[in-house]
Amino acid sequence: MPVRAFCLSGGVTTANVVRTEGQTRNLILATWVSAINFWAWNMIGPLSTRYAEAMSLSSTQASLLVATPILVGAIGRIVVGALTDHYGGRVMFIAISVASILPVLAVGFAGSIDSYALLLIFGFFLGIAGTIFAVGIPFANNWYPASRRGFATGVFGMGMVGTALSAFFTPRFVNWFGLMTTHVIIAVALAVTAAVCFVVMHDSPTFTPNLDPVVPKLAAAAKLPVTWEMSFLYAIVFGGFVAFSNYLPTYIKTIYDFDAVGAGTRTAAFALAAVVARPIGGTISDRIPPKFVVVFSLAGTAVMAVVATFQPPADFWSGATFTAMAVFLGLGTGGVFAWVSLRAPAARVGSVTGIVAAAGGLGGYFPPLVMGATYNEANNDYTVGLLLLAIVAGAALLYTVFRLHTREPDRT
Repeated sequence: MPVRAFCLSGGVTTANVVRTEGQTRNLILATWVSAINFWAWNMIGPLSTRYAEAMSLSSTQASLLVATPILVGAIGRIVVGALTDHYGGRVMFIAISVASILPVLAVGFAGSIDSYALLLIFGFFLGIAGTIFAVGIPFANNWYPASRRGFATGVFGMGMVGTALSAFFTPRFVNWFGLMTTHVIIAVALAVTAAVCFVVMHDSPTFTPNLDPVVPKLAAAAKLPVTWEMSFLYAIVFGGFVAFSNYLPTYIKTIYDFDAVGAGTRTAAFALAAVVARPIGGTISDRIPPKFVVVFSLAGTAVMAVVATFQPPADFWSGATFTAMAVFLGLGTGGVFAWVSLRAPAARVGSVTGIVAAAGGLGGYFPPLVMGATYNEANNDYTVGLLLLAIVAGAALLYTVFRLHTREPDRT
C-alpha cells in the first residue's frame, strides 16, 4: 500500500518521494522492454519480401502473412490491459517477454523450411509480443503525476523503435548469421529482458491493484465514452504506423524495386521518425489540449497519403513523403494517449488502455490487407489504398473538430 504520511519538512509525501526516485529508471526500462517486444512482433514484416520470393506468394498472401501477428497483438491487448490493472506492470512485462520466446523461435523454424502454413500459424502466436503496449501505459501513468503523463506515455511509446530496429537489422542479421540464428538472437534478448525486469523493475508505490473480475472490469471500461472515442482516433494514427511499419518493405520493393535490405533501411527511417515524434506529441499535449495535436496529426496524415499516390521519385522525395507521414502519425499517437490519461478514470486506465490499444492494433491489421487487395498490378500502384487512408483520416479530423471537446469531466 502507498505511504500517505507527510514528511515534517516541505509537506511532501513519502510515496511521492519514492515515486520520483524510481520513475526515470522504471520508465527507461519499460521503454526498453517495449522495444524488444516490438522487434519480436515485427519479425515477419522485414522478411516478407524474402518469404514472398521463396514461396511465390501473391500480393494478398504476403499481406495476410504480415497482418496476422498484428491481429493477435491487437485483440490480446484488451485482456492484457485488464490484467495489468490487477497484477501490475512488472509481472506483465515479465510474463509477455517470456511468452513471446517460443513463437519467435517457431516463426524462425517455419521460415527456414519455407512453410507458408506454419508461418501463418506461428505468426498468430507471435502477436503475443504486440500486447506489450497495453502494459506500459498504465505502468507509466502510475509512476508520473497527471501533469507529466503525456511526457511519460510518449517516452514509453518510443518503444515503437523496436519496429525500426527490426526493419533495419533483421534482414542484415539474416544475411550475416542466417534466418534461424537471427530468431534465436531475438529470443535470447527477450529472455535477458525478462530477467532484468525481474531483478530491477518495480511497480510505482502508488499502484493499487484493481481486483475486480476481468469481464466486469472490461464492461465498465466499455461503457465510458472516452474509450470508444479514443479507440477510433488511435485506430487511425497508431494503426497507420503499424500498417506501414510492417507493409512498407513490400510497398518499397514493389514500387521502387529495392532489395530486402534497402527496403528495410527505408522502413526503419519511417519507424524512427514516428518514434521520435511520439514523445513530442505527448509533451506538447501536456501544455496545450491534446485535441489540437490530434487534429494537426490527422490533417498531415491525410495530405501525405494523397501526396504518396503520385509516387514521388526515389530516393529523396519518396523518403520525405513517408517520413513526414510518420511524423504526423507519431505526433497523433502521443496526443491520443495523453488525452486518454487526462480523461480515463484512474482505476480504469489499464482497461481503457487495453481497449484503445487493441483498436490501434486492429487499425494496423486491415490496411496491409487492403493495400494487397487493391494493388493495381497493371499500373504498379497502390492509389486506392492510399486514398482510403486519406479519406478515413479526413473523416476523423472532422469528427474530432466538431464532436470532441478539449476537456471533459470523465474522471469522476
